[in-house]
Amino acid sequence: MGADTEIDMAELGEKIVTVLKTIYDPEIPVDIYELGLIYDVFINEDREVKILMTLTTPNCPVAESLPLEVEEKVKSMKMIKDAEVEITFDPPWTQELMSEEAKLELGML
Repeated sequence: MGADTEIDMAELGEKIVTVLKTIYDPEIPVDIYELGLIYDVFINEDREVKILMTLTTPNCPVAESLPLEVEEKVKSMKMIKDAEVEITFDPPWTQELMSEEAKLELGML
């Protein structure tokens, strides 16, 4: 892999994060990235993306729709060939995973 490809992948990763920041948990006025629901984003050389994420609780009312929205928005990016979302509850989500920005937004700081 050349340096150009690595730069492209880093840039692509940033663009994916930008898209993730447009998706909100409907019950909390903070995007899913700042909430700490995104654990990891993997991009392979074929520009296939796998996103490892969690939900605030296993019984989250958007457990069906939120991962689908993440998958569809990332898939719709023109540089992405495919996207898949994997949900995990290991480790379980806690408020400590939230960014400072999210805590500030929710009046926790």
